Amino acid sequence: MARDPAPLPMPLESGLFDLLKMEAVLLTRDRVVIRMPVDKRVHQPYGLLHGGATLALAETAASVGTVFHLDPAREVAVGMEINANHLRPKRDGVITATATPLHSGRTTVVWDVRVTDEDDRLVAISRCTVAKISRRA
Repeated sequence: MARDPAPLPMPLESGLFDLLKMEAVLLTRDRVVIRMPVDKRVHQPYGLLHGGATLALAETAASVGTVFHLDPAREVAVGMEINANHLRPKRDGVITATATPLHSGRTTVVWDVRVTDEDDRLVAISRCTVAKISRRA
């Protein structure tokens, strides 16, 4: 995995990241790439990728990327708003979220997240706003 030289101030391999078997591919200030397998753990009742699992991947990529836009000694990143368009059904294989910042401000970072399949076809697009909040909050 490629990443900026500074270590992330939080573990990735825990919680939802671990549960959904996400894998960090690239972690930088201007681009975050995380992939996730599509199997029965993330299916809805008809055997297709659940939209909520797609959004979990998209928000994870945006939140992890926001860590590079804040002061980790004083701030943490938390999801504030997310929307998505699901464009293609997926039953199996792997999906990859690529997040790039559209805006980085004092209190928020807005991300464009593109979720693709193994053939680089769009599965979903998302915009995610991540808040930078005080560690004391």
